[in-house]
Amino acid sequence: MARKTQKFDIHQEITTRIVDAIETAGDFRLPWITNKGGSFERPVNIASKNPYNGINVLSLWVSALACEFPSNVWGTYRQWQEKGCQVRKGEKSSLVVFYKTFEVEDVNEETGEAEAGERMMARASRVFNAAQVEGFEVVAEELPEGPTFDPIQRAEDFARTTGAQIEEGGDKACFIPSLDVIRMPERRRFTGTETTTPAEGFYSTLAHELVHWSGAEKRLARDLSGRFGDESYAMEELISELGAAFICADLGITPEPRNDHACYIKNWLRVLKNDKKAIFSAAAKASQASTWLLAHEDGAA
Repeated sequence: MARKTQKFDIHQEITTRIVDAIETAGDFRLPWITNKGGSFERPVNIASKNPYNGINVLSLWVSALACEFPSNVWGTYRQWQEKGCQVRKGEKSSLVVFYKTFEVEDVNEETGEAEAGERMMARASRVFNAAQVEGFEVVAEELPEGPTFDPIQRAEDFARTTGAQIEEGGDKACFIPSLDVIRMPERRRFTGTETTTPAEGFYSTLAHELVHWSGAEKRLARDLSGRFGDESYAMEELISELGAAFICADLGITPEPRNDHACYIKNWLRVLKNDKKAIFSAAAKASQASTWLLAHEDGAA
């Protein structure tokens, strides 16, 4: 009796390749142009031109995201004045930490002699983003006049058959559970990256949000809080990005798992580093979601 050949599982193959790519993935970059958005370039100081380090990078990223600052340039009130700029009245500062070294004299317990030494003391400094000052030009990236890619008909049909309410406009991609609506950036914002074309960027982002949409209680009821607790949000992001990779492969949008999928997943996989099986659980849930969504094409869902 001839031995049965194991069926090729494209979902498992993509999962394996993405996991292999995670270790070498670079930094994730949105595949569209944002209006204000929050700059995730490395924060730099206006006076020294040097990048901030350590906790200051995270602190300023959080501030940039919360306030939607488009610039990664920061400085103290005095530093901006020295550049001929003026912080606008009422603007709130963001905190950074710097360390000041000062000399001390310690007594050697064995010899009883005084010894010179140095200590470091953490000091807080308040800084303002370039978007908060007058006299500093923040250059915004120009948008194309129209869409940067031709529609992929099968992908368009797939999205329509799911029945999801999809609204295009603005510069944010998200699924809003309370409204049961998917919001997508307008198509002309998708200019692509080094690893993705504009079309791939748009449809993979849409697929990502559709996987989120599939998890609603009245659809697949994907409740991750039991096993993953506080990490359930990270798990949902893993599921949605893996699901997007599966859908893109099945729709023929991209034949290979792109590096940007790995870069995005890398951000969330770190959160789940204590659960070695998390990626496999995410892959199973992602496969369930992508299969359910794609079944709408044949009316089988």
